[in-house]
Amino acid sequence: MASRGLFYFVTAVLFLVGILLIAYQKITFDVPFTPNLKKEIWTVEAKVEFEPKKDAAAEVILALPAVQPGFTQIKQNTASLGYGVNYVRRDGSNYVEWSKRDPAGLQTLYYSADILVDEDAESSSMIVPAIEPNTEPEPYNTAINEIAQTALSRSSNPYSFATQVIHELNQDSETNSLLFSKYKRDELLVHILQVGNVHARTVGVLNLRDGRRNQRLKSYVAVFDNSEYKIFDPSNGSTGLTKNQLIWNDNGNSLLDITGGRNARISFTTLNSSVSAVAAGVKKANLDVAAGEELVPFSLSALPADEQSLFKNLLLLPIGVVIVVFLRVIVGIKTSGTFMPVLIAMSFLQTSLVFGLVGFIAIVGVGLIVRSWLSHLNLLLVARISAVIITVIGLIGTISFVSYKVGITEGVKVTFFPMIILSWTIERMSILWEEEGYKEVLKQGGGSLFVAVCAYLSMSSFFVQHFTFNFLGLQLVLLALVLIMGNYTGFRLSELKRFKPLASQIQLYQNGDETEHESIRLKEELKELKSDPHNTYRTWKKQAQAQIQEQEAAKTQEQNSDK
Repeated sequence: MASRGLFYFVTAVLFLVGILLIAYQKITFDVPFTPNLKKEIWTVEAKVEFEPKKDAAAEVILALPAVQPGFTQIKQNTASLGYGVNYVRRDGSNYVEWSKRDPAGLQTLYYSADILVDEDAESSSMIVPAIEPNTEPEPYNTAINEIAQTALSRSSNPYSFATQVIHELNQDSETNSLLFSKYKRDELLVHILQVGNVHARTVGVLNLRDGRRNQRLKSYVAVFDNSEYKIFDPSNGSTGLTKNQLIWNDNGNSLLDITGGRNARISFTTLNSSVSAVAAGVKKANLDVAAGEELVPFSLSALPADEQSLFKNLLLLPIGVVIVVFLRVIVGIKTSGTFMPVLIAMSFLQTSLVFGLVGFIAIVGVGLIVRSWLSHLNLLLVARISAVIITVIGLIGTISFVSYKVGITEGVKVTFFPMIILSWTIERMSILWEEEGYKEVLKQGGGSLFVAVCAYLSMSSFFVQHFTFNFLGLQLVLLALVLIMGNYTGFRLSELKRFKPLASQIQLYQNGDETEHESIRLKEELKELKSDPHNTYRTWKKQAQAQIQEQEAAKTQEQNSDK
């Protein structure tokens, strides 16, 4: 016999490994614990148009979306007939390069990206810019320094300084009119902030709106405080971006560079869609694999659709098995066959619960009648079982045909019942009827249906189906639970009713000396036995032997007196 310590160790390891696998899939692939969760995906398309110069090769460089918190890019592609395409990374930013030797006519290039709204994304490609020396000519230099000094005197940190600069720029003054005649508002704000020794740069932001076409980037300013930064709207001083604003270029790089072309235009189109959270997690994991990270998926999503459908049903069987073990070992419900209720529950998943119950009772009932008639023919076991199987097939076919003719389409699905299992069930119930009577047949048959219904209700839950398919570690957890329940040797819950009179007697009656309840005395004895089992056992043994000797002596004395 295996050591109990080894048994508990193996069970604990199975349970722990299963929990760790579940946690691994949750953290690595962001698989949700609940079904039907959706993730939002924005499809952003950049359209570049330009006129090529005569007899000149064209080269187009487009800055790609920046990495920012809250978004994860999961896919990108281009459409550019006849162009060579190359993705490059320079100075912390990503670019796509198109090149063609002899373009002719109006040229149109497309770049599209699928960007996942990801609350867990925290990375950023933003780099702290260097402070460039102020080399502006007069009188612009004096005006910039004047605004910078005024704002510095009213601020305490880079963010408040930026707020005060924007406030000053919004004033109606000759100084501002002079500066705006030469500079754009966002560029001017960056110049003034750098004069105040604050790191800042312009960033291009795209508003994500479903179905919007011909959009342009809006210029914002990133203001840095050490390595942290905030995004400012240079027109009104508001900070931060909304959840539907995407930073496209963030490191001061130009959005579009063209060699060998003129009259370039760029516009953006945005579309919104949603996918399941599981599919989104798989896409993110594929990105990590493409980046060279070694990930073990532990997921069935990579299998073909047919195999996925098969495993989705098979992985529900352990749920039904755990329910059967619990109801039989712990509760004590009798069933006809060990795991027949699980197979019946799987059939109920294909039919409906009500029609499945009606079909099961009808088939078994008619099968018992036919089996009773066959018992009078004294057939051999193999022939008798074969006859029952053919009868069950005929009954299933009849129910399917009749229900279809009367317009009940659910009746066709009765063919999902396990025919061989039903035949053996009819055989066992028939023998049980002959040996134990109809009451035992009703008890086991009713118990089987009750367990099958409990298993069906569990396996038909969307939450259970989602969890079993997406978290394979659950199978190890279920195995550990089955092993633990298989080690149970106590009373079943259904047997406790036999001890109810004894429990009532212990609570209501007192012992012989009428001083305390019997339950209190038993608790004291148990406490004494646990504190010193060996000596307590010897003391009780001596007391019992003394009582026996006293009884024998009294009996002997009574016999002598009778003589």
